[in-house]
This record gives sequence, C-alpha cells and structure tokens, in this order.
Amino acid sequence: MTTPNNPMEAPSSEDRRNFLKLASTAGFTVAVAAVGAGTLGVPAAEAQTSAEEAEREAAADHVMTIATAYRLGTTRTFPVMQLHLKENIQNASRGKVYVRLVPNGSLGAGAELAEKVQNGTIQAAQHSMANFAPFASAVDIINLPFWCGDNQKFVNLVTSDIWKSEVDARVAQSGFKVLLYQPVDPRTVSVRRGLRDGPVKTPEDIRGIKFRVPGSKILAQTYSLLGANPTPIAWGETPSALRQGVADALDPNVMGLNLFGFKDIVSHVTFTRTVPDGGVYSCNAEWFDALDSDTREAVEWGARITFLQNLSQVPSSRNFAMNEMAAAGVQFYSPTEDEMAQWVEAAGAQRPEWDDVKKDLVGSIDTFEKLREAAETDSGLYVHDA
Repeated sequence: MTTPNNPMEAPSSEDRRNFLKLASTAGFTVAVAAVGAGTLGVPAAEAQTSAEEAEREAAADHVMTIATAYRLGTTRTFPVMQLHLKENIQNASRGKVYVRLVPNGSLGAGAELAEKVQNGTIQAAQHSMANFAPFASAVDIINLPFWCGDNQKFVNLVTSDIWKSEVDARVAQSGFKVLLYQPVDPRTVSVRRGLRDGPVKTPEDIRGIKFRVPGSKILAQTYSLLGANPTPIAWGETPSALRQGVADALDPNVMGLNLFGFKDIVSHVTFTRTVPDGGVYSCNAEWFDALDSDTREAVEWGARITFLQNLSQVPSSRNFAMNEMAAAGVQFYSPTEDEMAQWVEAAGAQRPEWDDVKKDLVGSIDTFEKLREAAETDSGLYVHDA
C-alpha cells in the first residue's frame, strides 16, 4: 500500500483496493483492519449536534441519511455499528460524504425503513435481513433451519460469489445496494420463567409449548416440525405475552433478549443456532449509482471496514449481554453433539418438507446446495460463535 504525502489523508482508490484485497485473502484480523483503515475511535454521540458536525455537513458534496431503530451507543450490547459506519464513510470519502444518522426509530423500524430506502425517502438504513424478503424473497433462504445458523457459516455465505450472484443480484433488482451484512448471533430457544425447572436440551422439551414466532412462515413451520405450537405475536406485544403465559418461549439472539428487556422474563436460554439473526445496512441503489466512481468506492470502503469491525464486536457485545442476563438469574445452555443431532433431524434443511421452499426462493435444489457448500467453505474471515 502506498503512503499518502499527507498522513492525515484518506487512502487513495488504489490503496483501498489493495487493502480490501489483503483483508479478504490474507486473513487480516479485524483489529489490524481497523488500524489500517485509520479508524481508531468513534466520537461521542454528542458530536452529532456539535458545531464540528455542522461544518462537516456544510463542506460535504453529498449528505447520506442513515436511519436505524436503535439509540446511539447501543453497540456495547448489540453490534449496530452506526457510529462506526458514519465515521468510516466520512473518513474514506475525505469528507465528500456526510452521514446524517437518524437513530432510535425516529423514522420507523424494520420493513418500514427498508421501504423508505427503496423509494428513496432516505439513502440508507439498518434493518434485519428478513425485512428484505418482501422485496427479494431469496434472502429468506437463511431462515431454513440448521444449515447456516453459526456466525461463521453466515459470514462465509454472505461473502461468497454464489450469494452475490443468486441473492444480492435479486436484491439489486428491487432497488437496493447492500452496504454490509451483520452477523449478530444465531437465534436461541428461550423460555419464560416458571415454565420449567431446567434448560431446554432437545426438541422433546418444547413439545406442545406456545412458541412466539414473527411473521415468517418458514420459522413457523420450523417450530411446528420441532413439536411446538407456533404462536404469531407482534414484537411489541411479546414481553406481556410471555408474562401472561400467552406465549411460553421465543427465539431472538441473546443480545436482542438483553437489549429489549427480557432478562427479567426468561429463565433459560439454549444456544440451538437454529438460524442466523443477521442484520443489513441497505442503500438506495439509484442514489448510490449516481455518485462518481471514486465516491462509490469510498462508501464501499467505509462499509467494508465497518463489516470487519462488526466481526470483532460480536463476542464483546454477547459477553456484555450474557453477564447482564446472568446477573438477573438467567441460565445458559449449549446442547451436546448428540442433542444437536436431534434438532437437525427433526427440522433441518435436509428434510423433504423444505424442497419446495428451496425451489421457490433460489430457483432449484441444486442452487441451494451450492449455497450450503459456500456456507461451509472458509471465507478467510473469522467471527466467534456462541
């Protein structure tokens, strides 16, 4: 990598290309990647409203509004990375792009944010991958159970060529540019207090219980195959549903459970790694394509560095969440190899019940098998699993 004449300058286009090539092929650690990018810290949230921020915005050629459903500073317990992404894009573009964060659900959440990105109301947003499904159903393939639930398999998958050609291409046709995917941690099986004395170990332990599910038909079928009674409940109503016994269990990752206040509601969390609970930063494709080539590359560079930083943040956020929940009395359990085999046998993606879903989402069983192979192929990028 060449050294800029001014060490405070952002890397050139050639430098960015060389660094990304090294980062993707040489197994750079995220810590090295962050230092190499010159992103040594994230300013305090108050900087958003400071005079310095106003000067940055006034000096920029482009203003990029990025909305999230999370408050600033959430990354400690949940790897949202919104401040990281802001600084990385601004630094990589040498100030040509100013990122205006709109956090805390001020513009909505989930599918609502995805729709705002698609129609160009905002330039970008953070939301779950599931929120892409109404626009590009192929993304929903990650919700088939027990084939890419591990963080490492998820990262291998979304960085693979087959994912880019079969899934990202469909996303692009719907008007989106993917900035980065976010491993957050796999979904769990978490049961309410008072339901049972010990942890859930096998599918037999959830037979007949009322299992809260989101709107996903795939997840509903998964828990049905596992013997539970899938119970669709809106996210905002879930805490009271568990307290009142309307639902007995739910499946968010441990960071989400802690962030949204379930540490006083659930008693046991089992790391079944059913499916990934991943996020994504999406961008309006028309806005992105209208940027000049160097600015587009700078935005991609900033997103790439944020992706690498996200990989290192996952275990830290998980440990914080688990410590908070353990202090509230929550107990954690990881199934043995034999116990995991029972989960996979009961509902795994290898079952014939899923064949039509594979064809509907990615065109053929053969394409699904290529995606499965990609998930199991080392990407050179390491992320810790629960």
